[in-house]
Amino acid sequence: MDGKGSEKKGKVWLAGAGPGDAGLLTRKTVSLLKTADVVVYDALVSTEILSMIPDQTEMINVGKRRDHHLVPQEEINRILAEKAKEGKQVVRLKGGDPFVFGRGGEELEFLESERVLFEVVPGISSCTAVPAYAGIPVTHRDCASSFHVITGHMKKGKTPDIDYEALVRMNATLVFLMGVTALEEICENLIRFGMSPEMPAAVVSNGTCKDQKALTSTVALLPEKVKEAGIGAPAVIVVGKVCTYGERFQWIEKLPLGGRQYIVTRPGKQNKRLAEQLRMLGARVIECSAISTEALQSEEERRKIREALYGIKERIESQETNEWIVFTSAVGVKEWFIFLDEEEMDVRSFWKAKFAVIGKGTAQELKHHGIRPDLIPEIYEAGELGKLLASCVKPGDHVTAFRAREASKELFPPIRDAKAICVDIPVYETITRMHAELKERICKLTREQQIDAVLFTSESTVRGFANIFSGEEQKQILSDSCALCIGRKTKEEAMRFGMKANMSREATVDSMVEKLLETT
Repeated sequence: MDGKGSEKKGKVWLAGAGPGDAGLLTRKTVSLLKTADVVVYDALVSTEILSMIPDQTEMINVGKRRDHHLVPQEEINRILAEKAKEGKQVVRLKGGDPFVFGRGGEELEFLESERVLFEVVPGISSCTAVPAYAGIPVTHRDCASSFHVITGHMKKGKTPDIDYEALVRMNATLVFLMGVTALEEICENLIRFGMSPEMPAAVVSNGTCKDQKALTSTVALLPEKVKEAGIGAPAVIVVGKVCTYGERFQWIEKLPLGGRQYIVTRPGKQNKRLAEQLRMLGARVIECSAISTEALQSEEERRKIREALYGIKERIESQETNEWIVFTSAVGVKEWFIFLDEEEMDVRSFWKAKFAVIGKGTAQELKHHGIRPDLIPEIYEAGELGKLLASCVKPGDHVTAFRAREASKELFPPIRDAKAICVDIPVYETITRMHAELKERICKLTREQQIDAVLFTSESTVRGFANIFSGEEQKQILSDSCALCIGRKTKEEAMRFGMKANMSREATVDSMVEKLLETT
């Protein structure tokens, strides 16, 4: 992404975020979000999508709502140009498609005048996606051979320049964006210029998101029905015979987890599989890592890791004792092999060692490196692994665990009781972090009861999530939250923080998904 020469050149990507469902992001936009230095985003970008932005990325909220601009357009233009001129890779993330009533052209005009490099990444527009999520095809061979997209919102103080007579004469599907506050005026004008008052019409609010609402009526009655239902922006208005298909073609509500929204708290890449499973079942997923993991970097800590590795190697070579190497997480396995590589050590140096892991995920990571674990407890908890190891070791055996700095204290007591020598080697630490905007949105969604459950896969993720908040805010948010936990200790930790907690039958991601399906 760097420009030619030694100086890094900045660039702006004008990217569409789609209508809200993270599954509708283009692959290119997802890739850009992972590598951007700065993301400048609008209010209509969903929390689900914002949660996919890495913690270290600078996020700038320039959100706009009708008659209220958090940041004026001129200031947005200036921010984009300045960040790019600093040599940064900037993603300008806009709801829907940036060139469909998104003022993308205005922003590019300014960037072009400032000689700032830019690209455009189209997004899925709400004009087709939102009706589709409500079961409304904007075209159909039997009743609509074309559709037309109209903005219902103009600059403050100006009246939309809409040729209603031409729209009625076309006998096509009409899609109005940003027009819910002018709904009564729109419907009155359509009838005034010849449209039948009985023409089917619909409003879909928060389309593709957890709280999507769709209401179908007629042009004459729609404004009153919308007012009664309390439906507001953001919303898409659809007028035409195709609206009659909405009830017949409903599909999002029929998905097993349709209309549900969850927070997944596994760190980074580890939450990908769980999030994907939930989305395939129709849920919206906020990927709140709660904690991230970092390899220990101090020379003293790395010296201890080095000494532990060489100690195991020497004892194996001298055949002094039996050696057990223990991992309680997939992260621990990864960091162990990274350290071996940095030290130019061969895994064959540990050929006589036995390996014990806490669960299937950790076992799978170990298998990726060609090693099958010798021990896995039936219950995936540190205490259970400790008891199982205690039944296998002999007095004088060495048990070395490579794990997190703040790890469970229940692993070693039963092993020590069996007279084995225990060595606890931290190889990584967990860090709590979250973008301020994401935290604010999660608080708001929790208060509005828009979060069905927070999913925890370890005690550390519970603590990480809880420590994002503080004081009375922490107490309120956690007491209002329902937790689904992967094991007994995780459930106990969630309850200790005042959360209403449930537990999956097995300590696996698949079992957590099964539990959610049972409780819908």
